[in-house]
Amino acid sequence: MTEQTVAVTYQVTGMSCAHCEGSVSSELSALPGVSEVKAVASTGEVTVVSAAPLDEDAVRAAIDEAGFELVGKA
Repeated sequence: MTEQTVAVTYQVTGMSCAHCEGSVSSELSALPGVSEVKAVASTGEVTVVSAAPLDEDAVRAAIDEAGFELVGKA
């Protein structure tokens, strides 16, 4: 049995290092249903894999909590 997942890539400003990637990943990983987060500081892209589509306001709040800004979907 294969579990359905949704992968969405977001554009985030302000990330400049591995610590930044970790902060964003940590906050987004705490959202319900999230199974994987890959943040890349050099491109500003954050890919989130979840069991169902995430509420963009919740994603924005998590990224804000990490100290960065969500630009939108990449």
